Amino acid sequence: MASNKQYDEALVNEIAQHYEAILKLIGEDPQREGLLKTPRRAARALLDITKGYRVDPFAIATQAVFEHAGSKMVIVKDIEFHSMCEHHILPFFGRISIGYIPKGKMIGLSKLARLVDSFACRLQVQERLTAQVCELLSRALPNDGVIVTCTAQHLCMKMRGIEKQESWTDTCDYNGKFCEYPELRAEFRSLCGLK
Repeated sequence: MASNKQYDEALVNEIAQHYEAILKLIGEDPQREGLLKTPRRAARALLDITKGYRVDPFAIATQAVFEHAGSKMVIVKDIEFHSMCEHHILPFFGRISIGYIPKGKMIGLSKLARLVDSFACRLQVQERLTAQVCELLSRALPNDGVIVTCTAQHLCMKMRGIEKQESWTDTCDYNGKFCEYPELRAEFRSLCGLK
């Protein structure tokens, strides 16, 4: 099935030339049958993987903000994501859970997943990804506190270097009442099924 995605073909061609050069440098023949279209496919894949550079996370987060009289915690958990480690340009992937305490407003739930993607689809580190989601949601939505947890596996830990296959990394960032009241953090972790 053909893709309906639109690509800047000049950009695809330029990136593809670099991929072709890399194939030659590692000892491959870019002209062999299996690799003839690989540079262009890889260029398009790279543009897909890094689409976060071409979106505005703040605009995404503020597209669907609604009145809400409640003041109890709202949680969207286990938002799956994939990203690319900026140190080795290898994938890392996992799940992010977001909680916030509304202050007169709430956000459309799908916007939280889109916000995660806007930061994950870049060259990234897990620690910064977690902090960026927390900080931007704090600015985009009136709230009394935001908390974000991220659990991920990193192929730079599995495929190279230390080669530890069962390792997971957990990160957390929070502000507002989540800083003041440890019981709120504990409630969030409990509702998300975290220890």
